[in-house]
Amino acid sequence: MSSQRPERVVHQDYIARIRYSNALPPPPHPPKLLEIPGTGLAGGEYTSAAYASKLAREQPLNIEADAELGMPIDLIGVPGIFEGDNRAIFSSETPQPIDPKDKQLLKPLAALGKGNALGAPVSFLRRTEYTASQAPQHFANATSKDLNRLRNDPKRRKVQSVDKEDPINILRNIAKGFDIAYPEDAFRGEDSTTTLRGAAPTDAEIKAWANPKHPTKPELKLLDSYPVLPDLDALPTSGAYIVTKFQANPFGVSETYDQRLDCGLLYPIDDPAKQAEHQRKMDEWDSNSNKPQPLIEYDYDFYAPNDSTAVRGIKRKFDANDPDHGDPSLYSEEGPAPAATEDGDSETSRFFKYDRIRTYETYNQVGNPDKFYDDSIALSLHDPETDVGTVPGYTKRLAKAAYYYPIIQRTALRAKRKVGRGMLPSQLDEERIDEFNVTVGDFPEEALETLQEKRAELDPSSQPQQQASRSAAQDDGDEEATG
Repeated sequence: MSSQRPERVVHQDYIARIRYSNALPPPPHPPKLLEIPGTGLAGGEYTSAAYASKLAREQPLNIEADAELGMPIDLIGVPGIFEGDNRAIFSSETPQPIDPKDKQLLKPLAALGKGNALGAPVSFLRRTEYTASQAPQHFANATSKDLNRLRNDPKRRKVQSVDKEDPINILRNIAKGFDIAYPEDAFRGEDSTTTLRGAAPTDAEIKAWANPKHPTKPELKLLDSYPVLPDLDALPTSGAYIVTKFQANPFGVSETYDQRLDCGLLYPIDDPAKQAEHQRKMDEWDSNSNKPQPLIEYDYDFYAPNDSTAVRGIKRKFDANDPDHGDPSLYSEEGPAPAATEDGDSETSRFFKYDRIRTYETYNQVGNPDKFYDDSIALSLHDPETDVGTVPGYTKRLAKAAYYYPIIQRTALRAKRKVGRGMLPSQLDEERIDEFNVTVGDFPEEALETLQEKRAELDPSSQPQQQASRSAAQDDGDEEATG
């Protein structure tokens, strides 16, 4: 009798193949045949990720809108709509009363669920079987005196956070910087609409001001510092300066710098076409927008001294610190005066002679006449200890500081081409000035008043002096009229 071996049972895990359907919906629009050059994969155009996005951006969709634009609206079945009764399509002005059972549905999400009662803070060494059920008022009874004292210590309380983007907070921190630099001038009174106390500086900020360090190179040592101040006496009548850049050297290619560029004159040409174009831009400009006010793009005639030896005399004439800036011998030319005397004899006068170089046109110009300091400013380091002594009798006009000068616009100029050489000369060519005889003098009264107004905008403290000088001049005029 033969014995049979028991059948071996093999355990096998069941593997279920789950097939997910990937049926894409039909395209919402009919297909469009595109004519694509068959450059193949060699060009690398079809394999880039931006190719499909560029194709979808350039090819418009074939959307055929029906007469109702996909929104069929039938008002015939609405009662009273054609008699002007809109109650059927608008909600009632008096809302219906809410059922008491539905008021529970109007609760905010924060009110739903159990309230999360926060217990009082406890020490990590205490037994916590009963802390979750105890009320916060029992903390003082079961805690040591040292913990109660630390809990009520005002120095350990968190300072209320202040919004850094708050305008008042920004102004206080700006004033804090000036209070640290000049503590004797810090405002200590109550806040008002015109004055605001600065934020309280920390000890670290005061020490950082006393011992400044480079932010990225702490091994460097400070050698000298300059306070940043405005130079009000150097302001022009416009209240700001203009930075001009030539596309090429007006005097031709040279290996050395021509000093006549420092004393050149730009004379704006009054062109009616330019005025009309600027007026059109002003009409299109919206004063409530963030765009700056359009600036007129002038054409300029550039003039320079006819002799480079006159440059030093011109600079000394415009230097208010030079004790001899009023000396007539600084002028380089001498000729008849423009006006004759009573006897008919013409007196001689001295002047600087400027010759016209060429006409330039504006090809790039940026600036904002209302906000001088948003784009760029000019900065000049002035130390009277190093400047004084170069000229005998040189006066000290400014203290040691870094003086900034506002810039109203930056203009790039290039030589203007002469179009239509065979044509007759235009009216602008006939009115062009070939040379200037320049003399340096004081501002007239009208220009001084304008200059005082510009200074008062930067320094309000100069306005009372201006009013006092005006009243004194008026009193002198009244006395003369009375006498």
